[in-house]
Amino acid sequence: MADQETRIIEIGGVKLEVDLRHVKTVEKYRIGDNVKVLQKEYSDTYHSYPGVIVGFDNFVARPTIIIAYLDGSAVNFLFLNADSKDAEICPMVGDDLTIDKQGALDVLDRDIARREGELVEAKAKRMYFIANFGRYFQTGEE
Repeated sequence: MADQETRIIEIGGVKLEVDLRHVKTVEKYRIGDNVKVLQKEYSDTYHSYPGVIVGFDNFVARPTIIIAYLDGSAVNFLFLNADSKDAEICPMVGDDLTIDKQGALDVLDRDIARREGELVEAKAKRMYFIANFGRYFQTGEE
């Protein structure tokens, strides 16, 4: 039974009795804070990525934290709310790898250049197709 120094709380369907004399403060996050993103991958493996909080969506039913994180050579976004599965965040501490604005912009610029190259290639394939479609099947009439 809970007394005045304990309280029963429910987290994710699990009831816990919390000793209020030893409770830690809840982490406070602000836009621009560096965080670590723990993302579930295949099976039961997890990988940690450096991230930065880029926004908050104050939805009534599911307030959401928006985190940009660096996954190898790509910037990805995590939308973390009460329904998020297989992902969590914690504060970045010490001299851990952090994401800076210019580094993230460099990664995004490389991604844009790669995709622009793919677009040029796709357009060239389209033009080749238009120029050559039916070429071998023509009967002399256009």
